[in-house]
Amino acid sequence: MSRDADDARWRDPKRLWWPLALAVPTLPWQAGALVHLTGVAALWWWGPFFAFVLVPLFDLVAGVDGSHPPEAAMRRLEQDRYYRWCTYLYLPLQFAALVWACGQWAGGGLGVGGAIGLAATTGVVAGVAINTAHELGHKRERLERGLSRLALAQSGYGHFYVEHNHGHHVRVATPEDPASSRRGESFWLFLPRTVLGSARSAWVLERRRLRRRGRRTWSRHNDVLSAWALSAALFGVLGAVFGPAVLPWLLLQAVCGIGLLESVNYLEHYGLLRQRRADGRYERVTPRHSWNSDNTVSNLFLFQLQRHSDHHANPLRRYQTLRHFDEAPQLPAGYAAMIVLAWVPPLWRRVMDPRLLAHYGGDARLTHTRPAPGPAGPLRAPSR
Repeated sequence: MSRDADDARWRDPKRLWWPLALAVPTLPWQAGALVHLTGVAALWWWGPFFAFVLVPLFDLVAGVDGSHPPEAAMRRLEQDRYYRWCTYLYLPLQFAALVWACGQWAGGGLGVGGAIGLAATTGVVAGVAINTAHELGHKRERLERGLSRLALAQSGYGHFYVEHNHGHHVRVATPEDPASSRRGESFWLFLPRTVLGSARSAWVLERRRLRRRGRRTWSRHNDVLSAWALSAALFGVLGAVFGPAVLPWLLLQAVCGIGLLESVNYLEHYGLLRQRRADGRYERVTPRHSWNSDNTVSNLFLFQLQRHSDHHANPLRRYQTLRHFDEAPQLPAGYAAMIVLAWVPPLWRRVMDPRLLAHYGGDARLTHTRPAPGPAGPLRAPSR
């Protein structure tokens, strides 16, 4: 039998493990069950403990997986709808858990610490839902694009759909991209820059798109406005059903979800820079412009978001077929551990700056470095 025939018969060894990602939207229920069984109110914080303690430990035990499907098996894997349903099912679990959490907040028996803990746990669900929306939003099918926008409603970050696809993927690893962090820029400085810059960029992109089509910016055709309206409607319905007392907790869980997303954005392109060509344009995106991680467990929970280099090279490629590239710079741990490290800037720079400089052969001039303080220039968004 030829090698091509062997490759065509290849079977995904992680096939039965992908539904593990669906454990994430059940985190609020897990927290409630643990509190009920033990009487320990601190377990309302189960979501952050699971994400930032247990997952890094699982990564340490399971190790890395540098393998990927052979080329002959790619088409078959892409067409296998089993993998799509692993993402589709995230949404009903996500919103069922959100409704359940509202019931707990409305009941008033959690105490302030417990209510905040449940909001943080629900925020982990919201943050990973943005990742699920990221996977769905890159696809051509109308159903998947619609589900992507719906998944973003919980975090109120619907403009991510516009900015990520039409802004970030064009400007990644350049000074013009608000979602690409710079060497020497702490996460806490990056956070307001990326949140405000991404919202502004999404608005500019959408305004340009509508003008080209002869439509008004303030209209139902505006994808940014419709996304924000969907979040407002969701929060309004939940507030009407459970009472206005749930609204502060809904806002808090959304902030937690946004913070989780932007933590991931911070580490994905830290200090990496596309160089300008002789004609003044940036070089094309290559695997060298994204930090990768092949930690097995984190990749299962995040639909292989950590294979970020192949994603930027092939945005339409589905998660089950993303490949590892040896030339891509590698993170020393999975996203879960690196997010915690990013929250402590001195430790982050001690670990990551030497790796960044080594990636560029010790030449700091080739890195994307935080500019000296001074007046900021205008943010330029590409045409959409």
